[in-house]
Amino acid sequence: DRVLSFCLRHTFLVFLVFVGTAAASVWLIQTSPKGFFPQEDIGQISVTTIARQDISFDAMSRLQGQVASVFSHSPYVDHVAWSAGSGNNALNQGQLFVQLKGKDQRPDIEKVLADLRKQLAGVAGIETYMQPVQNLRLGSRSSASAYQLVVQGLDTGLTDIWAQKLNDAMAADHASFTDVTSDLQNNALQATLVVDRDKAAQLGIDTDTLRSALYGGFGTDQVSTIFGSADSYEVITELDPKIEWSPERMLAIQMRTASGSLVPLGAFARVDRTAGALTVNQLGQLPAVTISYNLPQGVALGDSVTRINALKEQIGMPTVISTTFAGTAKTFQDSLANQGFLVGGAILTIYIVLGILYESFIHPLTILTGLPSAVLGAVVALRFAGMDLSVIAVIGILMLIGIVKKNGIMMVDVALELRREGMSATESIHKACLMRFRPIMMTTLAALMGTFPIALGTGASAELRQPLGVAVVGGLLASQALTLFVTPVIYVYMENFSGWLVGLWSKRKGEPGSVEAGDQPSLFKPREDMLPEPQRAAAE
Repeated sequence: DRVLSFCLRHTFLVFLVFVGTAAASVWLIQTSPKGFFPQEDIGQISVTTIARQDISFDAMSRLQGQVASVFSHSPYVDHVAWSAGSGNNALNQGQLFVQLKGKDQRPDIEKVLADLRKQLAGVAGIETYMQPVQNLRLGSRSSASAYQLVVQGLDTGLTDIWAQKLNDAMAADHASFTDVTSDLQNNALQATLVVDRDKAAQLGIDTDTLRSALYGGFGTDQVSTIFGSADSYEVITELDPKIEWSPERMLAIQMRTASGSLVPLGAFARVDRTAGALTVNQLGQLPAVTISYNLPQGVALGDSVTRINALKEQIGMPTVISTTFAGTAKTFQDSLANQGFLVGGAILTIYIVLGILYESFIHPLTILTGLPSAVLGAVVALRFAGMDLSVIAVIGILMLIGIVKKNGIMMVDVALELRREGMSATESIHKACLMRFRPIMMTTLAALMGTFPIALGTGASAELRQPLGVAVVGGLLASQALTLFVTPVIYVYMENFSGWLVGLWSKRKGEPGSVEAGDQPSLFKPREDMLPEPQRAAAE
C-alpha cells in the first residue's frame, strides 16, 4: 500500500520507469541471438560419411566399417546400422544410424558428439558429419549437416570456384560453423580407354567384341542361372576383385584376335587419366552447389546467417553469383520475417476486443502497458539461461500477452466501476489495486506453478519446450513486480488524457459546459468534472 501510494504521488518518475522498460525490451529483442527450434536430445544420431571422389566401392566399404567400429566401441552408443554407396548417394558416400544409450548412462548429446569427433579424427581417408535426429524437422532438404546454403550462377565453372572459396572460408571459421561440406563433386580421377580403331581393325577386333570382353570382367555380365528347389541364382563373371588396377595393369589384359592369337590391350589402345565430375547439380535449371553446415554449441542460427553475409564480402564474391538458404535455414528466415507481424497482430486483436468491451480507445492501452515488462523479463530470463530467441520462445511471449493483460483487466475493471461511483482517478485505481491484489497474485502464482516444470527442462524432448517455460516464468515475475505499480500510474495519465480530449472537443464544438477561454485543460491535472461529487460541489 505504501509503495503504491508513493508511486501515485510520483507519477512522472514511474512513467520514466515504464518508458525505460519499453526501450530496454525493444533493444534486447533486437540484440538477442535469434534461433529456430531448440535442438532435441532423443538419443539418435544421423551420420553421413564422404571419402575421396574416385574411391571404389570395396575401399569405401572398408572405411565405412572402420567408422562404424568407432561408434560401436563408444561407451555411449547402444547400436549402429550402416550402409555404403546406397540409395541416391554416390559411391564415395555412406550413411550410419546411431542409437545412443539412455540419458542416465551418458552425458548430453553435445558432449557425446564432441567426444565422437575426437575419436573419428583418427580414421584416415574419410570425413564424418553428424547431426542429432529431431522429432520436429522443417525444411524438405536432406544433407550431411543440418543447415544448407545454395550457391548459384550462370557459369558452372565460376559457380564451382566461388562455392569452394565460400566453403573453405566457412570451414576455417571454427567459432561460427562446424561440419562444413558441400555436394561439389568435380574432382574425381577418371580413366578413359582410347581405342585406335585402325589398329584394332587390323587385328580383327571390332568395338562390340572389345565392349563385350571388358563388360565381362568389369560389369555385371550374367552368363548363366542356377535353379534350386526354391530359388534361383544368377551367375555373373568378374575379374579377381583382389587385383589392384592401374593403367599398366589394364593395358596388359589379353584380347583374342581374329586369327585366334592373344594380344595385350595396349597394342591398340591407351588409358587417359583426367579429373571429372561425378555429379552436376542444378536448381531451377541453373548450376548450383549446396553447402551444408552445423552450428557449434552456443551459436544461434541468426548469428550464422549474419556471419555468412560477412564472409561473402570478405572473399569478394561477385554479384553474378547468388546465394540462398535452403531447408531449415530458409524456413528460419521465413519465420523470422513473420514473427513481428504475428506479435503485432496478436496485440492489435487484443486491443480491438478490449476496445469493444470497454467502449473506449484509451483504456485498452492502459491494460496493454504491462506487456513491455513481461517481454523484458522473458528475454532477460532467456539470456541468463543461455538460450536464443527461438520460435518456441516467441510462442511463450505470445502466451505472456494473454496472461499478463489479466492484471490490467482486473485493476481497470474495478477502477472504472469506482469512477462511476464518483471517486477520482487516483483514488479509484488505488482502491482497485488493493481490492484485486489477492486475485492477481493467485492467478499469477497458478500460471507460474504450471510453467515452472517446463522451465526446469525435465522429461522426454524437454529441450524443445524449455524456452517456452523460461520465457513465461521470467515474463510473469517481471510483469508482476512492475505492473502493480506502473499500470495504476498509466491509468491516471490515461484518465487525464481522456478528460483533456473531451474538454478540447467540447471547446471546439462550443457546446455548453465547454472549457472557458484561458482555462486550458491539462494533461496531468484532473478536470473538475472528473472529481468526486463532494469535491466538485466545493469547487463550484
